[in-house]
Amino acid sequence: MSDLVLLTLMVPPQLEDALVDWMLSASDIQGFSSQAASGHSSRAEEMSLNEQVAGRTRRVRFEVQLPGEVLAETLMALQTDFRNSGIHYWAMPVLDAGAL
Repeated sequence: MSDLVLLTLMVPPQLEDALVDWMLSASDIQGFSSQAASGHSSRAEEMSLNEQVAGRTRRVRFEVQLPGEVLAETLMALQTDFRNSGIHYWAMPVLDAGAL
C-alpha cells in the first residue's frame, strides 16, 4: 500500500509554461506529466463564445504523485502563486506505483 496521492491540475493553456517552471522548482515534486485536455462545463459564463459553440475549453492536464503529507502544503503554495488563475484540481489516493 502506498501513502502517495495523485494530484491532477486542469490549467488554462496560457499558464502552462509558468506551471512547468513552478513544478520543476518545487522541492517535493520529483516529476510530473502533462498533456493537452478539454474541459467541459455547464457554466457557460466561464467560457468564451467560441468555447460555448465548441462545447469545450482547452486545458493542460498536469498529474503529479506526491507523498500524502505534503499535499496540503503543495496546494497552499499553488494557491499563493496562482490565486484566481482558473486552475481546477483534485487529488486521489495512489494504491500502488513503481517502475516495471
